[in-house]
Amino acid sequence: MNEPHPLLQAVKPVVDAVGATLVPPAAQEPSDVPLVWDGKVVAAVRLPPLHGALDRLIDSVETELGGPLPTLTREDKQRAVRLLDERGAFILRRAVEDVADAMGVSRITIYNYLNAIHR
Repeated sequence: MNEPHPLLQAVKPVVDAVGATLVPPAAQEPSDVPLVWDGKVVAAVRLPPLHGALDRLIDSVETELGGPLPTLTREDKQRAVRLLDERGAFILRRAVEDVADAMGVSRITIYNYLNAIHR
């Protein structure tokens, strides 16, 4: 079996972290991002649809903090909101409400955490 291309090995953690997929050059679509090595396309990155982006961000934060949002301590919930904010989660429509639901807290709590971050 062939060893994966070194470029693909290098980008795989980033591709996985953003919920994207690697596709072979023959399957590349116009919206994919080509990965070029020595002038040759070795693969392409297919970005995930925006639908589900907040869920993917929440999943990554839960993994990073070591547990589901509702089970985190108050301090870790504040950290989770900071991480989500840094990753752009709150530019998405209804994100405050959805994060509050996922965390098991009120919208006011999320707004308070965000206000504390931006002070």
